[in-house]
Parts: sequence; structure tokens; C-alpha cells
Amino acid sequence: MSWLEDIFQRNKDIPSSYSVEGEIFGSEVEQRSYMKRLALEICINFIARSVAQTEFRIMDNKKRVRDDWDYLLNVRPNTDCSASDFWQDATYKLIHNSEVLIILSDSNDLLIADSFVREKRAVYPDTFKNVTVKEFTFARTFSMDEVIYLTYNNAKLSRFMDGMFEDFTELFSRMVETSMFANQIRATAGMDSTQKLDDENLGKLQRFIDKMFNAFRKNAFAIVPKLKGFEYDEIVNGGNGGRSVEDMMKVLDKAIDYVAELLGIPPAIINGSLSDYETALKAYIKFTNNPIIKKFCDELNAKLITKEDYLKGKHFKAFGIQVKSVTENAEAVDKLVASGAYNRNEVREKFGDERVDDPELDKYVITKNYQTVEGGEKNDKN
Repeated sequence: MSWLEDIFQRNKDIPSSYSVEGEIFGSEVEQRSYMKRLALEICINFIARSVAQTEFRIMDNKKRVRDDWDYLLNVRPNTDCSASDFWQDATYKLIHNSEVLIILSDSNDLLIADSFVREKRAVYPDTFKNVTVKEFTFARTFSMDEVIYLTYNNAKLSRFMDGMFEDFTELFSRMVETSMFANQIRATAGMDSTQKLDDENLGKLQRFIDKMFNAFRKNAFAIVPKLKGFEYDEIVNGGNGGRSVEDMMKVLDKAIDYVAELLGIPPAIINGSLSDYETALKAYIKFTNNPIIKKFCDELNAKLITKEDYLKGKHFKAFGIQVKSVTENAEAVDKLVASGAYNRNEVREKFGDERVDDPELDKYVITKNYQTVEGGEKNDKN
């Protein structure tokens, strides 16, 4: 009667395996917060890289002054980074943290604070305590008039992020889970019903399945022996896996476009669209890049130039990325000079070049022959 007992025992175990007492099982969608971080990193770093190309020049009566500040701001702000890395990090912190604090150490190094505590005052300058750079915290207190401190109003960005990315992240996570489920390789393994399903046989079956699974998962090409009494069948769902991946990328691109628009970046620049690229680039430089550079320039003028020197003509001037090129605008340059609207040194400044110490380039000329204004009168009479 032992074989009957085995049959009854197997039949007895079946209901427990398929018990459906009204319960519905599901899996919660895993929230993928990296989507928000990715969109922010792409957009903020784009602005930071463009601002990092800026050169801050000290001008005194239209002549550039090369001193220690010029070296610190444009070559080596401190012992650990170059000027481009420094300004990229400063811009990133300004946008991401809504503020950035730059201090001058006792060794005359410009350092960007990682954390600090600002104490606001009504009459006297605000102070900054617990200023930390990397793992070092300064014991001294810094006054507002001895630091470079900028703020960036991104309250709109923060409010939008909190609401938008909850929806976008949930949607994107669901699409990832669905795509993984649709492209999952599922299989069934069975044994001959004549074999006894005791712990020993089940253990052998499980060990064989594990070996087979690892062979399929780790190797591009795998051979598995076919055993008598053992069946392995794959359930392949050849659905629209490629389509689901394409849809996920569209959702991600749309989220990045929204963040870019909030930060003032035309989406055409971020996603590489060639349509209206030049127009988008000009708009970005004029309305996003240049205003941030002006923030830095205004703060440098306020903290590093005295009022008396500023009124005498000494000031900081920033030269950043430009769309216009001298060679591409040669005809326009010729008309500006030939019409007498600008002299040649002024044109050089407009294209980011330094003035040349030559009195001839400071003169206003007219006509195609580039004659001086005084000499042109005789030619007109002839």
C-alpha cells in the first residue's frame, strides 16, 4: 500500500500549493530616484561647463591688469584645482544648493565651502561660521565683506521637482518593471511522475536546475545535458521589448527637457537637435549663461575693487563663450570700422580680444580706404 500512500500524499500536497483564499499578490514598483539625479546632473553640469570657460579680467582705463588676482581667478585658484574646474564647481554649487561661498585662506588660496552657517544681521554685515572645506572646518568667522557669496533663486525649480519627479519616477519605474517582465526568460522544469518526490530527489533536481540556470545566465553559449525523466521548457514572450525601451527613453528625455527649460536651457541644445541650434545657442548664452557670469562679475567688483578705484575706471570684465567669430563676421567687422561707428580696438574687445597698445587702432576711420576722419575731408573735395 506504500504506492497508494505516495499518490494520496502527492494529491494532498497539491491544494496547499494552489491555495487561493481570496488573496491577491503583487509587487510594489521600485522607485528609481536616479532619474531625478540624472536630469539634474545633465542640465546643471551643462551650465557649469559653459560658465567655466569664462575669463575674468581686471581692467584699468581699458587696459588689462595682470596681478595676483588675475592669476588666482584665471589660472590656479588653489593648490588642488585649475581655474576651469574651480568655476565649474562653484557654478554647480550655486545652482544645485541655491548658494555658494568662496573664501580666501591664510595661504591666499580661493576655496569653495562645502558647508557653512550664515548668520543674518540687520545693520552689520552677515557672518559665516563653521565654514567647512572638504574635511577641514575653519575656527574663525568670516564676514560678508571678505568673502564671495552668491545666491541663486531656484524656488520654482524645487517646487516643480518635488511634484513632477514623483509622477515621472513612478511612470518610469513602472515602465522599467514592465519591460523587465516582458523580456524575462521564464522556464518550467518537470520530473517523471513515476519518481518519488522525496527530499533527496527534490534536492538533486534543485541542484541541477541551479547549475543549468547559472550556465544560461553567465555564459553566452551553454550546453546542458538532457536527462531522462527531466524536462526543461522555456516560455518565451517575444513581445515589443524594443518598443518598451524606446518609450522609456522618451520619458527620460522629456524629464530632462523639462528641467532644462526651468534652468533656461533650450532643449534643442541638450538633446542635440540640429533644428534652430544656432538660435537656441544664442538664446542660452544671452539669457542663461551671461546672467550667471554677471553674478560672479558683480560680486568680484563689489568685494575686490574699492569704490574709489571703481569710480576711476578699474573693474572686472568677464569674457565667456561667444557664438560670434571674427572670421565668420569679417564683413560685419569691416562695415563697423569703415563706417566710423567703432575703432579697431573696440571691435577687438567685442570679440574677446585684448586691446593693442597702438594709437592708430584707437582712431576712428571712415571709407573703405580706412583713412582717418581728418584726412578724409580732402579726399571728399577731390
